[in-house]
Amino acid sequence: MADLTDCQPTEPVPPLPAAPPLAGYTIGITAARRADELAALLQRRGATVLRAPALRIVPLADDTELLAATRALVADPPDLAVATTGIGFRGWIEAAEGWGLGDGLIAALGKATVLARGPKAKGAIRAAGLREEWSPESESSAEVLERLLEQGVAGRRIAVQLHGAPLRDFVTSLAAAGAEVVEVPVYRWLPPVDLVPLDRLLDACCNGTLDAVTFTSAPAAISLLERAAERGLTDELLHALRHDLLPVCVGPVTAAPLEELDIPTAKPERMRLGAMVQTLTAELPARSRRLTVAGHTLELRGQAALVDGELRPVPPAGMALLRALARRPGWVVPRAELLRALPGSGEDEHAVETAMARLRAALGTPRLIATVVKRGYRLAV
Repeated sequence: MADLTDCQPTEPVPPLPAAPPLAGYTIGITAARRADELAALLQRRGATVLRAPALRIVPLADDTELLAATRALVADPPDLAVATTGIGFRGWIEAAEGWGLGDGLIAALGKATVLARGPKAKGAIRAAGLREEWSPESESSAEVLERLLEQGVAGRRIAVQLHGAPLRDFVTSLAAAGAEVVEVPVYRWLPPVDLVPLDRLLDACCNGTLDAVTFTSAPAAISLLERAAERGLTDELLHALRHDLLPVCVGPVTAAPLEELDIPTAKPERMRLGAMVQTLTAELPARSRRLTVAGHTLELRGQAALVDGELRPVPPAGMALLRALARRPGWVVPRAELLRALPGSGEDEHAVETAMARLRAALGTPRLIATVVKRGYRLAV
């Protein structure tokens, strides 16, 4: 009988740490403002970030259109004023103070009935020593417009604080109802001076090296589409946004230019940066392909694979082969077909063997992919 006195209890093997939810994915950021915050939120979840501001903001102190609108309202105060964003309203007040018009603007707005589109605009109004009459729970400009039209605006002078993009439908509807609308263009957005990062992002969208792209404003989406048109890449970009990429928007207003082009978007219920990141974190991994291969769990993510939950970065050529094999798991994929899947490989089938060897090494478990002599390769499903 064996002596068990010297046997020691076996230490349990700790499980491998789970890969972060966005590990293996590359995500584009088009934001000009709060880009650092958004990048940090994504990188904390494991993503690789490609930053390319699609816009630049005209400095308020240099904005002659904002100065002209401010002077007009100080000289002839409005009956109604609509604040659409907190940062925009605060910036307007600060710019007016820099021009020596701060007291005059506060006095003019103090005579008006002020409406706030959301809680941040409401906070900015109160910080300026003013008081809003009403703010919709939906934080929707459409609901603000509906209320104004119900109350009647004929013959009334209305100041509408814009933020980056004109509210065409909003302003047109008020004018059609008989109002005199003074548009206050806070933070006008123009194309970036340096287009190289934006072109790099556009190329990544079209060539399949990007998994998702984020938009925090409608003008940013429009800017990317316009740049694609300038470079003759509209069809490629639209195809990528409709089929390959996950476009993620901070809210329905931001998503509108894309959805008008039949581009499906993901967006949170609450128009907040953190909520947008949470939506992306839930949506993007849900699109990944998961297979049981040779007794292992294989998950395809962006430019990487997870093998039993462990992240395995894969070279682009290897990822192309892996995707081709995963489209028909368990079936033999001929070398000629795999060669066509390799980017820029020419007609040398030896390129398939080289890329396959590197793919197996990257996965760390060579038997995931079986060689079928004189025919090709297959995933060992």
